[in-house]
Amino acid sequence: MKRHLLVLAIASGFVAMSSANAMTKDEYNVAKEKIEANYKVAKAQCDTLKDNAKDVCMEQAKGTEKVSRAELEQQYKPSTSNAKSVAEAKADMNYNVAKEKCDDQSGDAKSACVNQAKADHDRAKADMKAMKG
Repeated sequence: MKRHLLVLAIASGFVAMSSANAMTKDEYNVAKEKIEANYKVAKAQCDTLKDNAKDVCMEQAKGTEKVSRAELEQQYKPSTSNAKSVAEAKADMNYNVAKEKCDDQSGDAKSACVNQAKADHDRAKADMKAMKG
């Protein structure tokens, strides 16, 4: 599944690269402001939660903002480097959210959950290193 997401991210990067002048500076600035507004809304929604659910929500909100910013950079200035940044932001978000979800568990189950999250993250990082560029 994660490999499939990485392939999709790479493919979307190539689609963006094939577009001539994918985005104007004004469109870029508007999109950036929208990302910031979406983050503030998501963060406010997290404030209504408690305990670990709030922590998971915050990691999701932060990760979504970072992924959105990376995708925006890829749309604005398509490059292999920016495509890698998108993949890295997604891998980091998935890892951070998964780790936070593990906090709901205890003992061996929590340890196994954290180890699985780390293994998935390491696999995603290895896939990124295999990307050309």
